[in-house]
Amino acid sequence: MSFDASASLTVSDPNARALSSSCFDFLLIELVPMAERIAKDLATDETEPDDEEVRESTYFRLETLGYRVGQGLAERFSRDRPRFTDNLDVIKFLCKDLWTVLFRKQIDNLKTNHRGVYVLTDSSFRPFARMSMAVRADAVSMAQAYLWFPCGIIRGALANLGINTTVQAETSELPGATFQIKTIQARP
Repeated sequence: MSFDASASLTVSDPNARALSSSCFDFLLIELVPMAERIAKDLATDETEPDDEEVRESTYFRLETLGYRVGQGLAERFSRDRPRFTDNLDVIKFLCKDLWTVLFRKQIDNLKTNHRGVYVLTDSSFRPFARMSMAVRADAVSMAQAYLWFPCGIIRGALANLGINTTVQAETSELPGATFQIKTIQARP
């Protein structure tokens, strides 16, 4: 499956499918409100909903959905590639190939401390491109929820490629986003 119809038209695979990138944009737009509604409904069934509890439940739901999507994407788009030699190669694959599939551009900046921490910066994160910014402070705080699904995608893709991580994201200036990836070392 490809998110860019023009690229898939040149693919010789008769089973290749194209999906409009607008469909992915609309999915992201609808995922956050849906997850919030579900979290509020579940919390209301038990007791009076606590805002922090609803927020955590929403985060967990979105990150889990993203994790599964990331696993599938990594499996699909890395199957015909040679094996990765180290973690940095996997991160570069994420920044160049998977990011392009999802957001039609590569990550703008990748930094690492060479000790298992990677910082990915996307200065024009596609899901934020159409966000209304009437009150800038409100827009930045509301945008945070839209980073949870991509965090799950990153974590799921890396897990499928053999790297266990934690992923955090933040935005301080729309439409930019920064993702911090920390590898989790397996205990002997």
